[in-house]
Amino acid sequence: MRHLSPRTAISGIGELKPVRRTEGVTTLELLMQVSALALQDAGIGSDQVDGLLVGPQVGETPQHVPAMVSEYFGLQPTMSNMVDLGGASGPGMIWRAAAAIAAGQCETVLCVLGNHRNTPAPRSPNRNPAREFDPPFGASGANTSYALLMQAHMDAFGCTAEDYAIIAAGARSNAQLNPDAIFYGQPADVEEVLASPMVASPLHLFEIVMPVAGGDAVVVTTAENAKEGPHRPVHLLGAGEKITHRVVSQAPNLTSGPLKPAMARALSQSGLGIEQIKFLSLYDCYTIMVATTIEDAGLCGPGQFANWLRDNGGMGPEANQPINTHGGQLGFGQPDLAGGMTHVVEAVRQIRGNAGERQIAGCETALVTGNGATMSEAVALVLGGAQ
Repeated sequence: MRHLSPRTAISGIGELKPVRRTEGVTTLELLMQVSALALQDAGIGSDQVDGLLVGPQVGETPQHVPAMVSEYFGLQPTMSNMVDLGGASGPGMIWRAAAAIAAGQCETVLCVLGNHRNTPAPRSPNRNPAREFDPPFGASGANTSYALLMQAHMDAFGCTAEDYAIIAAGARSNAQLNPDAIFYGQPADVEEVLASPMVASPLHLFEIVMPVAGGDAVVVTTAENAKEGPHRPVHLLGAGEKITHRVVSQAPNLTSGPLKPAMARALSQSGLGIEQIKFLSLYDCYTIMVATTIEDAGLCGPGQFANWLRDNGGMGPEANQPINTHGGQLGFGQPDLAGGMTHVVEAVRQIRGNAGERQIAGCETALVTGNGATMSEAVALVLGGAQ
């Protein structure tokens, strides 16, 4: 496995406070706002951006998305693309930006995701394998599909509802250290998680992300450029990606996912073992996603995630390997595809050492994961501070 040299770094981050609904604002406006924050954080102007990566869900335009965003922002990039990996799109943008820089196509890439939320528009008819083989048999939507994965995991390893609830409670606890989190001021212990309404058995309401409006942006540039910025550069040390299927009916495995090889590749490129990673910024659309990621990362054996969490001292900043200190998406909220980018932004904060009350002592390394569709599109990053 070829190791990545730290030739690129994250020099700027931006994040909008999540809200339940937006009025009188477009997705393009939100993307502009959060991008301005990221550029300001990097200490650069838009004229220094020559690369652009955006997501596919910009409501104002169904195609030519990079061109539309470039025009709106006043950019003329030498590299642009649309990254469509669901919740893995954010982390997927980071290594693609680094690859484009390494290929000499650009020097500074703006990676941006976001969405507004108002009255949803009716969906148009859609015929594809997902519609043909899943909804007719009851597997309609993410809740039902992830419930199936959770039930399979419970049946295979004997895990209890209380085990998974530890993850939701930990996310809510971490959210109390983040004033921007949607559930700030609303902690929930294991008993309260289990007392929340059953949405799709065995998933309770508090084990499922709350969709919100918001946005996140990251600036990736050369290591040399990043040294000139106002913040400590955060280097990309390793990356991995894997897609195995689209819908749960086609999943090759219901208790382990594509993050397993993706994380293995990212760690191998970084030259680090999982035990050397200080912060775990793990995609958490549902509690089952965190459970399988802990196991697939090699932190414990199959079905042992709850015991590992207890031995780890929970998920907070004082844990041996803290998890999702910003509250994760279960505590912070999920601003659509930008939900995956929130995990990148929090990892950067922690490595910079400016996470405030939730700062992890001596945080030099982070594992960031992204997950799209139904545990099917996976991206893993290893980030580290400049030495």
